[in-house]
Amino acid sequence: MADIRPEPGRGSATPLLDRVHRPADLRALDGSTLTALATEIRGFLIAEVSRSGGHLGPNLGTVELTIALHRVFESPRDRILWDTGHQSYAHKLLTGRKDFSRLRAKGGLSGYPSRAESEHDLIENSHASTALGWADGLAKAYRLAGRADRRVVAIVGDGALTGGMAWEGLNSLADQNLRVVVVVNDNGRSYAPTRGGLARHLSARRTAGGRRQRLREVPVAGAPLYRALHAMKTKITNMRAPQSLFQGLGVEYLGPVDGHDIAATEEALRQATRLDGPVVVHCVTRKGNGFAAAEQDELDRMHVVRPRSAAGGRPPADWTSVFADEMVRIGAERPDVVAVTAAMLEPVGLQAFAERYPDRVFDVGIAEQHAVTSAAGLSAGGAHPVVALYATFLNRAFDQVLMDVALHGCGVTFALDRAGATGSDGPSHNGMWDLSMLQLVPTMQIAAPRDGTRLRAQLREAIAVEGHPTMVRYPKGPVAPDIEPVARAGTAEILALPDGPGDVLIVAVGPMAAAALGAAGRLAAEGVAVTVVDPCWVKPLDAELLKLAEAHRLVVTVEDNGRVAGAGAALAQAMRDAGIHRPLHQAALPQEFLAQAGRDEVLEQAGLTARGIARDVAHALARLRVTDHEEVV
Repeated sequence: MADIRPEPGRGSATPLLDRVHRPADLRALDGSTLTALATEIRGFLIAEVSRSGGHLGPNLGTVELTIALHRVFESPRDRILWDTGHQSYAHKLLTGRKDFSRLRAKGGLSGYPSRAESEHDLIENSHASTALGWADGLAKAYRLAGRADRRVVAIVGDGALTGGMAWEGLNSLADQNLRVVVVVNDNGRSYAPTRGGLARHLSARRTAGGRRQRLREVPVAGAPLYRALHAMKTKITNMRAPQSLFQGLGVEYLGPVDGHDIAATEEALRQATRLDGPVVVHCVTRKGNGFAAAEQDELDRMHVVRPRSAAGGRPPADWTSVFADEMVRIGAERPDVVAVTAAMLEPVGLQAFAERYPDRVFDVGIAEQHAVTSAAGLSAGGAHPVVALYATFLNRAFDQVLMDVALHGCGVTFALDRAGATGSDGPSHNGMWDLSMLQLVPTMQIAAPRDGTRLRAQLREAIAVEGHPTMVRYPKGPVAPDIEPVARAGTAEILALPDGPGDVLIVAVGPMAAAALGAAGRLAAEGVAVTVVDPCWVKPLDAELLKLAEAHRLVVTVEDNGRVAGAGAALAQAMRDAGIHRPLHQAALPQEFLAQAGRDEVLEQAGLTARGIARDVAHALARLRVTDHEEVV
């Protein structure tokens, strides 16, 4: 095998990585060089991700596994599917994407696979447990087309196997006997330690594999590599486990194999390609491997790190921490309040609640559908569950919210973190769909707090409701400064009043209040009398809000949700139903998948700033001077 060395005088910190431009370049390297390459990749990731921010721990755990994958399979002819995509940074490097300077920033590399970036990425997988469904469909399509030369490989974290879709996919793979290689990247964790029966099964397989024959690094120096691989093949063959859960389902099983041993992993994958049906290759890895700070982090192995430039000093209070504090207080007052989440205990702010009330928190794994229906059961049994999720992940459980919680009149509160524009995690993570989806749910009550004080108060109001579901949504990032009302209109709160009759009513949903007030100030300087109101509860809308709308020439709604079926659309419908004929302008996020950028950048691009809102209002007023007969402008 060739021994690629740095060019004289090059002076690069990654001389081997610099000369790998595509996966085929890996096949010219021998064992010791591959080990050195893995070291370079790990050092690169630690340096670059620490600087830019991003998913560090998961990617440090998949370096050797990724090298082995690209040596065995010929991407993009063979399709490599990552589930979830936040473990694909080494894959990006080995497929020619080495500029991490703007990782997860506007114009930079995505934190997930991206079809726009590379032909080696087919699915932009940032929601877990879906890769086996993709693999099932791809393998069926290749079979129909007679493409026996193409293989499908899905890399599934052990945490993703807690999601029901993964098992639906695995069931279909076995039923159709599809030639799919399922690599279980088993590090015992999703965000935090993986829980449940599957986690115990994989742990037992790891222990049994260690008792039979503990894997060790294959010596390659001084002996042909094929001899070492032949010995490794014998080891892996001996580890086939008829009693494994997977084989009981009709899926072949190989492993466990040390996922940080490139030769062992490579040979396991090669053996999998020789089987004529679905096969699970069980790779044991360590999240954060090779970085002491990550390995010693018992909470999440440095799952996500903040940019180094922002890491100094004490971070400002954020929305999640306000929710976390108030949940602990409510828990002390209400022993019936329990918490449910889906493998996101710490990110959604339930860690402190779990420490105080360990018997009253339920982490169900990456299984949002189950989380919601289980919450319905908790409610039916006399508890009041608070289901805490990222807003984007509630998309996956709409049917359960509708048919299990709402239809059955269950008192369940949904706390949706990262609502609105989240930015850096890309289009899949913007929480811009919840107001539209949940407007469809009968009896649902929806609160959108504008600041920390309102979050505390509205969370308590939501939890006090029994007999139907409630939802409280709040964004990512530092909590907004408190804005006190100057008057009230039913449950709505008026934040600004002109001295005389108002020309424009701005209905500011939740954290958009500050931008709306800024716009009102700009418009006042131009002689436009503006009233700003926060509805507080955007479903149902208070009748007093409709009276306010009728008292103004123009109504403007401002929300960090998509325009279609959101709060603005709901107000327009309510006005029509009440016979109120006033023009209404909706300022909201465009109904499209928004490119990755910071939250402030996304809002600015959508015109959801004081300047943008004031400009839109001025244009709408100008059109009103031409005609007074339009209801929506």
